[in-house]
Amino acid sequence: MLTDWWTFLVVRDVAGGVTRFDALQRELGMSRRALTERLGSLVEHGVLRRVAYSERPPRYDYLLTAKGEGLLPVLIALQDWGTRHVMGDGSLTATSSPTSAEAHRVHNLVGHRIPEFTVEAPTVLYFFPGAYPPGAQGYPPGWGDIPGAAGCTLESTTYAARAGDFETLGVRVKGVSTQRPDQLDAFARHAGLPFPLVSDQDGKLAASLRLPTFRAGGTDRFKRLTLLVDAAATIRAVQFPVTDPAGSVDEMLATVRG
Repeated sequence: MLTDWWTFLVVRDVAGGVTRFDALQRELGMSRRALTERLGSLVEHGVLRRVAYSERPPRYDYLLTAKGEGLLPVLIALQDWGTRHVMGDGSLTATSSPTSAEAHRVHNLVGHRIPEFTVEAPTVLYFFPGAYPPGAQGYPPGWGDIPGAAGCTLESTTYAARAGDFETLGVRVKGVSTQRPDQLDAFARHAGLPFPLVSDQDGKLAASLRLPTFRAGGTDRFKRLTLLVDAAATIRAVQFPVTDPAGSVDEMLATVRG
C-alpha cells in the first residue's frame, strides 16, 4: 500500500483539502492511470473513503478515514526530517530563516482555506511550541537552548493584554499548540487568558497545512507562527518566522487595522 512517495503525497494532499481526482492530478502532476491505481489501493486498504458528490457522471471526494489520519504523524515526521537534515544542517531549531523554503511554503498559504476548520469571525491563530504553568512538568531538558522555543508565555500574555483591541476590530484570538488539552487548560488558567487555546495533539492542522514543526521531548511541536483567517477560515496574512514574540502581537494588530 505505502510503497512509494506518490502514495504519501496523495495522503498529504488529501489531508490538505485536495479531495477530488482532477485537483489531485493537477497538484501532483502524475498520470491519471497512476493516480487511479493509488487512490484505489488507499480505498481498498481503508486509508481513504469515497464520498459521492455527483451521480451523473459518478464523481467522488476522497477523504481520510481514522486509519488514514493515523498516518499524519508520519507525514509530519518526514517533513521535519527533510527540513532539518536535507534542507538544514541537522541542528535542532524552533525557528527558520525568512528566506528559507520552509518560510516560502508558509507564506504561500495566503488565500488557502483551512480544511474542516470553523471560525465564527475573523480570527488570529498564533501557533506556539509549548507553555506550562510554574511547577508543571512539560518543558524538555535543554528547552532554553533551542533557538526560537522560549517566549510562549510572553507571547500569550501579550495577546491577552491586546485581546480587547482585537475584539474592538471584530477579530478573535486563539492560541494553538500540540500540547494536550488539559495542559493547555492549566496554562490558560494560570496566565488568565481571555481566549481559548486549541490542541492540535492529533496533528490534523500541522499536516493539512504543512506547518513548520520540530521535535523535542518526544513531541512534535509547532515552530512559532501566526495566521490571520477570515470568517470563512481562509488565510489572509502570515507571520513567519516570529523572532519577537511580544512585538509580533503589535505587528499583527497593525495588519488587522490595515
